[in-house]
Amino acid sequence: MNCRFDGKPLKHVFVDLGFSPPSNAYLTEAQLNEPEIYYPLKLWVSERTFLVQVDEVKKATEIFDNEYAYFSSFSSSWLEHCKHYCDEVVKRFKLNEESQVIEIASNDGYLLQYFKKKEIPVLGIEPTKNTAEVAIAKGIQTITKFFGIQTAEKLANNVKKADLLIGNNVLAHVPDINDFVAGLKIILDDDGIITMEFPHLLQLILKNQFDTIYHEHFSYFSLFTVRQIFDAHDLEIFDVDELPTHGGSLRIYARHKGKSETSDAINEVIKKEGDHKLFELGTYLQFQQQIQHIKNDLVGFLIEQKKLGKKVAAYGAAAKGNTLLNYCGIKADLISFVADLSPHKQGKYLPGSHIPIFSPNEIEKHKPDYIIILPWNIKEEIMVQLVNAKKWGVKFLVPIPSFQII
Repeated sequence: MNCRFDGKPLKHVFVDLGFSPPSNAYLTEAQLNEPEIYYPLKLWVSERTFLVQVDEVKKATEIFDNEYAYFSSFSSSWLEHCKHYCDEVVKRFKLNEESQVIEIASNDGYLLQYFKKKEIPVLGIEPTKNTAEVAIAKGIQTITKFFGIQTAEKLANNVKKADLLIGNNVLAHVPDINDFVAGLKIILDDDGIITMEFPHLLQLILKNQFDTIYHEHFSYFSLFTVRQIFDAHDLEIFDVDELPTHGGSLRIYARHKGKSETSDAINEVIKKEGDHKLFELGTYLQFQQQIQHIKNDLVGFLIEQKKLGKKVAAYGAAAKGNTLLNYCGIKADLISFVADLSPHKQGKYLPGSHIPIFSPNEIEKHKPDYIIILPWNIKEEIMVQLVNAKKWGVKFLVPIPSFQII
């Protein structure tokens, strides 16, 4: 059983998705005849802090030391979001060529490239070697390390501390949240700013986003909980933005304590969390029943199409799709293939379901009757990419937040 950040055990189950392999453990054809390792995918919730965490059975080093299949630069809408963020924070915090921007979990340089174009010094900290190599090839200085107190102390002695310290969708991936946040404080300049983006637990519950749960995501946060964690390490969250990315995210702004006034937005978001009963244990304990309807609708639809002789494919070999498919027990007999833009995934197979991953160019060749959009958070972007499929009457299916045929 896992522990919350104050070290006390979690007793209440938020959701149990059964057993599944790691969601980014894509398979080669040769590996299809080898056994896969499945891990329990169960979340627990604290009745006091309302921190939600997964059982820590799949260690971070096992996930990130191997070839990591997720490259941030393959989503045009995400890149546009990052460019806008760069323009915004450079202006707001008056960053220039004498500033130091450090990003934790910098992936393939998807974000730091925009600061580099403005001639602002950047440093990426990225645990996965293959994505870091792509960033380095772009001329972005990157070190391949896990971030925490040890890494922060070494950097603090060797590089300029961060005027802007960034973490996009990394907070959930951290197995030791205390070590991570303590590291933030060490590497942050006296007047530096931290910004962190992460999916908002409120949206996960309201919109049935259980497919964003996977072994790489150790924790799931409300602003109420994150504020407690940062406060415990003498860091103060002074502002927050609500974002549409990843189905609904928060961007927090933090500093060393006593450096700035707190925005009214903080209290507004926490009030919203309270209005939706996010501080009541019962809200969490009913989530399992909510998502069962999605499983029933999707599996029932696919079985019916199989009987009718219809072709069903999927788009987007995303981690969230793997959680959905494995929880629902869907295999290649019901979905013939999944298309994905990333060449790092093409030619491989989804973990657990063993559905083959093709290039999007294969869609017209197979002409499916239905395409299930697995990364529903970028469904508009995907439907634009697949506009030519409309000529043979394809229909798009989006299972989350509720079963919908477009």
